[in-house]
Amino acid sequence: MKKGCKKGLFIILVVLLLLLAVLVGMIFSHYGGLTGGKCADTDEFAKCAGNVGDICIPEQTRIVALGEATHGNAEFQQLKLEVFKLLVEKYGVRAFALEADYGGCEAVNRYIHGGYETDHNVAVALGFTLYNTEQMEQLIDWMRQYNTTAAEGEDLRFYGFDMQSMDCNYRFLVMAAEERGVDASSLKQMWDEEEGRPYDTCITEQWVEAIVAVRDELAQQKGTEGAVHHADILIQNCGLGKAMADMNKGQAVRDGYMADNVRWILAQEEARGNRCIFISAHNGHIERRHDYGTAAKNTGNLLADEYGDGYFAIGTDFYKSRCNLPANFNRTKRGNHTFYSCDPLAKASKKCGYDISWLDFSKIPADSPLRQYVDGRIWMGSIGEGYVPLMYLLPMTYRVNGSPATLYDGMLFVSEAHPTAPRDI
Repeated sequence: MKKGCKKGLFIILVVLLLLLAVLVGMIFSHYGGLTGGKCADTDEFAKCAGNVGDICIPEQTRIVALGEATHGNAEFQQLKLEVFKLLVEKYGVRAFALEADYGGCEAVNRYIHGGYETDHNVAVALGFTLYNTEQMEQLIDWMRQYNTTAAEGEDLRFYGFDMQSMDCNYRFLVMAAEERGVDASSLKQMWDEEEGRPYDTCITEQWVEAIVAVRDELAQQKGTEGAVHHADILIQNCGLGKAMADMNKGQAVRDGYMADNVRWILAQEEARGNRCIFISAHNGHIERRHDYGTAAKNTGNLLADEYGDGYFAIGTDFYKSRCNLPANFNRTKRGNHTFYSCDPLAKASKKCGYDISWLDFSKIPADSPLRQYVDGRIWMGSIGEGYVPLMYLLPMTYRVNGSPATLYDGMLFVSEAHPTAPRDI
């Protein structure tokens, strides 16, 4: 064989070996090792774990926060209803609050009270495709049905604590102004009905000034707290728009606003004689200890600092997730993708035969082998509303490394998480 031919074969062999090494590395990284990653002691897990119905909320709790490791799995959306039912029936909680626009959630709130009739699924009002699902529709329908037989003052309420959308907030604010005899003509002149936002030529400062004028007049009248809050949300939306020029700053500003809005919701419920509320958002927003690297804290951290043991955080994770995610940058198409969390607790849950398990960290004995995983740093799944192929090549892009007991009071583990099937908005 000629020398040049041998050299060519050698190069091909080296390339093939390198490709094989890369492939093995990808598989190893994606699955958390050739055996699926570390696993916590299954005997100990079986002793300490329970089901959703075993969740016990301390008496001093003011805010119960349920996180979700992904926005695109049916089980995490179903858990909203399961945990809320438990809180309603066992703890007298009457308020559900979602990481969604306050105005859109007010439309849902009116619907569950017998109003806001619509020809389509009312979940569309929430403004995000990820919530336009069968699971969210089931939650809303259950709340509406509950309210048909609820005693006076015992009705359920649906709140939102996000501020990324304007349309419903604007419409409800103008509606309230017109009902109360407050002049909102300046606002209406700046609003583009077709686009559902202020005209592109509208100057932000003038827009905010018009909102403040309407808000201040409404605030002088009784029973306008909700309308005034619609105005505050519109102002927050403008502040968020400015802050998003710096992504980290924008995220911190959004979380700060969301914490303010959760406080407002709690105050509304306290005025009704209810001392505890239920909120739901991505894990990254409800964690007790999380920041954006500049001493700017997330929503859960801010609330935990203020309410201490009155803030009860429930995290979630998966062993395997087939997750529904946007398939392109403008989110007009969606697809399903498979991920593994590499969480040793989630793996133990699966091996113990649980579909969904509950682990209360305060109930785990100090000498239990589980404490090394609960108190130490482990990998956990964390998928937002976005997908790029790099996530499969580099699994660390969809995992976080932290101490579960530092972040949460307990966790729910889903062994096999299935994709949602969102409807287009």
